[in-house]
Amino acid sequence: MTVVEDVLGALADPTRRDLLGHIARHGTATATMLADELPISRQGVTQHLALLTSAGLVDSRREGRERRFHVRPDTLLDTSAWLADLAHQWDVRLARIKDLAEAAPPSD
Repeated sequence: MTVVEDVLGALADPTRRDLLGHIARHGTATATMLADELPISRQGVTQHLALLTSAGLVDSRREGRERRFHVRPDTLLDTSAWLADLAHQWDVRLARIKDLAEAAPPSD
């Protein structure tokens, strides 16, 4: 898989989007903090965080007995740039179709 595929796959799950959003809003969070604030077990949070980590969306550092997770904005920016380029390509194609449709002689 490419980085974009990993990111889109990770973000396809609403629970992972919630976890990522929570971490982004708070700056950092531990699996315990996330499990306390969301309707999911700590084990479930840990599994989702592992997938978010492998997709490059979050990173962590050890603090005592726990890991503190934070968002990796560079991965989100790369994915955003890819999506913007894709949108631009579609805009160009749609503009060509519009030009062709407007240039076509009217049918009787």
